[in-house]
Amino acid sequence: MKKSIPFHKPYIDKRESDIAEVVLNSGVLRGDGPISRRIQASMQSDIKAKHAFFTTSCTHALEMAMLTLGLREGDEVIMPSFTFVSSANAVVLYGAKPVFADICEGTLNLDPKDVARKITDKTRAVIPVHYAGVAVDMDALKMSIAPYDIRIVEDAAQGIDAYYKNKHLGTIGDMGCFSFHDTKNITCGEGGAFVTNNDAFAHTAEIIREKGTNRSAFLRGEVDKYTWINKGSSYIQSDILAGILEVQWSKRAEIKMLRERAWQTYHETLRPMEEFKWLSRPEIPAYADSNYHTYFVIVRRKADRDELINALKKDGINATFHYVPLHSSPFGKQFGATKQSLPKTERLSASLIRLPLYAGIDEEHPDFANRVFDVMHKFFNSR
Repeated sequence: MKKSIPFHKPYIDKRESDIAEVVLNSGVLRGDGPISRRIQASMQSDIKAKHAFFTTSCTHALEMAMLTLGLREGDEVIMPSFTFVSSANAVVLYGAKPVFADICEGTLNLDPKDVARKITDKTRAVIPVHYAGVAVDMDALKMSIAPYDIRIVEDAAQGIDAYYKNKHLGTIGDMGCFSFHDTKNITCGEGGAFVTNNDAFAHTAEIIREKGTNRSAFLRGEVDKYTWINKGSSYIQSDILAGILEVQWSKRAEIKMLRERAWQTYHETLRPMEEFKWLSRPEIPAYADSNYHTYFVIVRRKADRDELINALKKDGINATFHYVPLHSSPFGKQFGATKQSLPKTERLSASLIRLPLYAGIDEEHPDFANRVFDVMHKFFNSR
């Protein structure tokens, strides 16, 4: 019987357990301890972000961003419908309205042209989501909003170690948000980060992250006591997880290399499938340096998607779909997006299959891409 290929697997070894033991023995388990400060400094240096805050999740980093912007009821924020619910929840929590825009072929990223069509006098921000570790066309996006006072909050949940024209994702707009969830290339189990190059935003975000207090300033000796001075919550992550992230951070070049090798193996192996016009493969534009977070295919006939996923799973290949578009969700419908057409979102999301991809997949399963090819070839030949 063939070995099952998991969809994802964290790239961990004894170094992660060793650092957890070091932190436990140190007696400093809270957040913003010495390791948290080190990893924040590493982020600032390595991705060229002036300010970086380690958070409990990317969801919370997005919430911090919306609080930093001071969103109010009636404000609008444009984002793709093809995204995880956290992008929209961060907006809805503060009474504002998510406005959903369409995506592009090939990358499944936010379409700057559709963003321009969705701008109103209520638009406060846009949230580009760098899908699969491939950059949104940020120059085109900036041009689409140039005549207006609109902020860019990058949802770079999948974007660590990925670049747009040599700039690290998350550092190109006004603020950026990252995820270190178990499913991401670099993980601490649950975690995230908020980054910005704007001093004023950083000052506000630091207070929000510290329950709305100026406790961080107090710890630096800038004030003689701390107190409640703004809205906020507890977005500070434990030093234990900071330690695990620090080890993972040191592996990021190795992880990227291994994932790229597997991604390229898929891309070459499945080339005939595209030539036969059975499916299309993902694109990485010339402006993007991907981190190879996801390998997906788009089947030509939507009716084939679920059947092909089942066929792959029967062979032990744990492929899966992805987001149900937010505008078609039970809660998302109340924002009126169903009255607008998002044709690419609807077609592409219903036709997408994500294939197993993780660092070391080719070592554990040397035939992983050929197994996928064989199942697909048999499936499409039987249509």
